[in-house]
Amino acid sequence: MKLSKEMQIEQKVEALLKQMTLEEKIGQMSQIRHFEESADAHVTEKFIGSIIHTQGPTPGETAIDWQKRFMALQKKALSTRLGIPLLFAVDAVHGQNTYEGATIFPHNIGLGATANEKLVEEAARITALESQATGFNWVFSPCIAIPFNEKWGRVYEAFSESTALTEKLTKASVKGHQGNLSDSKTVMATAKHFVGDGATDFGVEGGNTSLNAQEIEKLLLAPYKVAVQEKVGAVMASFNAITETSMHNHKALLTDTLKVGMQFNGILVSDWKAYSRFNGIDVINAGIDVIMAVDGDLNNFQEGLMAGVKDSAVSMSRIDDAVRRILRQKFRLGLFDNPFPDPTLVDKIGIAAHRKVAKQAVRESLVLLKNQQKTLPLSKETKKIVVVGEHANSSGLQSGGWTINWQGTKGNYKGATTILDGIKKHAKSDVVFDQDATGNHFDADVAIIVVGENPYAEFFGDIGHESNQLELTLKEEHQKYIKTYQEKGIKTVVVLVSGRPLVVTNQINQSDAFVAAWLLGSEGDGVAEVLFGDYNFKGKLPHSWPKSIEDFKGKYGPNFWDNSITPLYKIGYGLQY
Repeated sequence: MKLSKEMQIEQKVEALLKQMTLEEKIGQMSQIRHFEESADAHVTEKFIGSIIHTQGPTPGETAIDWQKRFMALQKKALSTRLGIPLLFAVDAVHGQNTYEGATIFPHNIGLGATANEKLVEEAARITALESQATGFNWVFSPCIAIPFNEKWGRVYEAFSESTALTEKLTKASVKGHQGNLSDSKTVMATAKHFVGDGATDFGVEGGNTSLNAQEIEKLLLAPYKVAVQEKVGAVMASFNAITETSMHNHKALLTDTLKVGMQFNGILVSDWKAYSRFNGIDVINAGIDVIMAVDGDLNNFQEGLMAGVKDSAVSMSRIDDAVRRILRQKFRLGLFDNPFPDPTLVDKIGIAAHRKVAKQAVRESLVLLKNQQKTLPLSKETKKIVVVGEHANSSGLQSGGWTINWQGTKGNYKGATTILDGIKKHAKSDVVFDQDATGNHFDADVAIIVVGENPYAEFFGDIGHESNQLELTLKEEHQKYIKTYQEKGIKTVVVLVSGRPLVVTNQINQSDAFVAAWLLGSEGDGVAEVLFGDYNFKGKLPHSWPKSIEDFKGKYGPNFWDNSITPLYKIGYGLQY
């Protein structure tokens, strides 16, 4: 009887595992950056299992250069005694967002507003292809957190506060990324961050999650069960603690719940510098399989784990479990047969067909919160339109964090269109740009005022963090943009570019129409198509919308499952013309 493909893989894993030394096994559990000093030597001498690309020097100028750099590292891995191929990982969280010129989709909060699983699956499929085109076979996406508090700096990385909606879109995202895993156009996906990352008290990144076991089961675990059912290749552990126990040390959740209870047989990967941050070998004993051994952690990790095994502080069975999982995914990806990226995919990066999907995602993500006296759709024959605000003329500002750079960019980037580009394209009349509302274009018939947040990522986006002066309200100069034109009696359409719902009750009251546009990605001209009526609004709020700063006095902001705070708009709200 012929063995199934999975059984054949298991036999290959066991045969290879029997040949491996302890040093080789620990090497497979080690992940380093491609640009670190001695990275090339470490691949061969320390038997590195995976490479990560993060903020720092890029692998080259062009996509072919990126492929060549990773091929050179792969050849070094293949030259080792056992020739085990490398995994190459990247934070491609809304497209292959580390490569300038790639198709950049709306961040997950915008995809959550579409509630369109087919669109999410297609966006993930394109992200996978463009990631492969730049040399990667593993992405750290999707983030399937359930945000409880808009003060958290990563709200936009998640789909929604709704567990049910997150389940639906998680399934679509994993399916889109992974497809047939051995296909050269797909990648291994990563469900993250397990678990409670978005549910910390007061929205603190890496803080404490004080939910009890029943609440975690009810509100947070369901999307992971869906991801595992979809055979997600990896899960990333979270920086937060659960009732004061770090998730990287939480064996009951990592091993007992995820690996045993959910029967997850993929790779459990740590987050940044977890070995030194979370008590060394305790991380391995809790169930982590791959360590991001970056910023000087590599020697400490490898030597510490070697000593831990020799001292019986870490069992050999725990090491073998980790390495089995790593090898299993490498076989599933077909890396032993096809270890190198496909150079023909380079021509697919940022192509029109991909951007068409991203633009459709922009259109469907826009949520109309107010439309007084049918202000929208705007007539293309409007005599004079003034567009106000720097966010209207910057693809970087409209895209948020994790775009080209970790913390995003404020300038324009290759291949993208802006909101202003789209307005100029669609209006048949005079369009003027007044960046800071000082142009006094008070003869305009309509003012389209684009306001919002500057890009941020991770703890740099936490409201109240010492690294920033962020607020849950619009910055004063943006409030003035609206006031300047509204007080002159000019019809005012406000477009809010943000990674989370903000307290903008006064600005909504001042405006004639108000649109929540989230973080759009590269296809900013899609906004105009909806403002001018080529497409109607489809988006629905993926979060409850706060009415006041007072809504955030407690641990959490307004949520649909907590009736103690009445939101300005409920989750699911969204108007059409």
